[in-house]
Amino acid sequence: MRALIIGAALSGIANAKLLANKGYEVFLTDLKKVPAKEELAKLGIKVYDNGHPDVLKDIKYDLIVKNPGIKYDTPFVKYFCDQGCFMHNEADIALRYAPDYKYAAITGTNGKTTTTTLLGELLKYKKGKSFACGNIGLPVSQIVLENGNDDIDLAIEIAAFQLVAMKDFHPLVSVCMNLTPDHIDYFKDVDKYYRAKMLVYDKQTGDDWFLKNIDDENVLKYAEGVKCRVITFSIDKQADLMVEGDKVTLFGKTLFKLEDLKLPGRHNLYNAMVAACMAHKMGVLTDDIQRGIREFKGVRHRLEYVDTIEGVTYYNDSKGTNPDATKVALSAFDKVILLAGGYDKKTGFDDIIPYLNHVKRMYVYGDTRHEIKRICPEAVVCEDLKEAVLKAREWAQSGDIILLSPMCASWDQFSNFEERGDFFVELVKSFRV
Repeated sequence: MRALIIGAALSGIANAKLLANKGYEVFLTDLKKVPAKEELAKLGIKVYDNGHPDVLKDIKYDLIVKNPGIKYDTPFVKYFCDQGCFMHNEADIALRYAPDYKYAAITGTNGKTTTTTLLGELLKYKKGKSFACGNIGLPVSQIVLENGNDDIDLAIEIAAFQLVAMKDFHPLVSVCMNLTPDHIDYFKDVDKYYRAKMLVYDKQTGDDWFLKNIDDENVLKYAEGVKCRVITFSIDKQADLMVEGDKVTLFGKTLFKLEDLKLPGRHNLYNAMVAACMAHKMGVLTDDIQRGIREFKGVRHRLEYVDTIEGVTYYNDSKGTNPDATKVALSAFDKVILLAGGYDKKTGFDDIIPYLNHVKRMYVYGDTRHEIKRICPEAVVCEDLKEAVLKAREWAQSGDIILLSPMCASWDQFSNFEERGDFFVELVKSFRV
């Protein structure tokens, strides 16, 4: 059996090792240098880095696994698609070797990471092993390689471009947190993006649960033909999972009190409700759910408190990679000095206009700086994030909040949103020196 893996990021390398362990002859290719090339070669994995050579097109493969970030119109990928080859996702392949795993799947435009992280923390209260994984934490392939088909619970953050590459993905409980336009550069069409998200429940049946956000008009429109049990949830309406007075209830029974949740913002209430409900379905006791929510401090790069220096408070929301995420961040505050800009995903920025009353002053940078200034003419244009931070600090007064919530991907100046957020945090910390 032969497998081709396109993309040697963490998930690709982990999948290569897993498939080699399962008896595949593995070919791994990446446009960049693969630092682990020598290690992989010792495992019998054939590594082709610094490009995708044509020689790989002449081999017949039983399985092709593509990194989800690589677009389908990339010439090397398109060649195989034109031959009728299916581009698999590593998590789907890995889970074939772990049929006893129980897992929850969290997708949606925003809220995935916080919900997945919190669920991962709640699952730790059960006996046995559990992991938060997928788009965060460890690749699923690495978990399966290191643990085999053990009794393991997973909280899996799953993106739209992963879901379109799934054939067997069958979560015990799933959710699409919300739907707003994003990744139009990848899907070319918002309808295709929304429909891709709905694949999260595609293989669910019987007493599996799909959590349906009835406060979100797009979820209501697109979540159709669900073959498993649908659990409705809402902050504002009557639902299976809802807010009643000072508590969150599931089927009328208390899951946790609102005072247990320490994270600010309405969006975090949604995140906690979903994580608690999923944990309940996966067997976590109510007392442990409440304790876990009380102890949860949040996620790095998502409205992360950085420091207060000379009376100015800094928040890192580098994971705010689209306008909807920044709208959520702005809603958590009265007035902020906003830092925004980055790589253009072609989503547009007009949706942020109604939230500009939360902005005291805006500093824009990166590839999208002029486009954002179009919707906020008073914005100060900067070349890069460092200049934006320094200018904002110079202008800010005691009592102000400086919020990095870029509305854009990071790829114009950084490798990922984590690198961008870490840069911001370290720059802020340097102000204390």
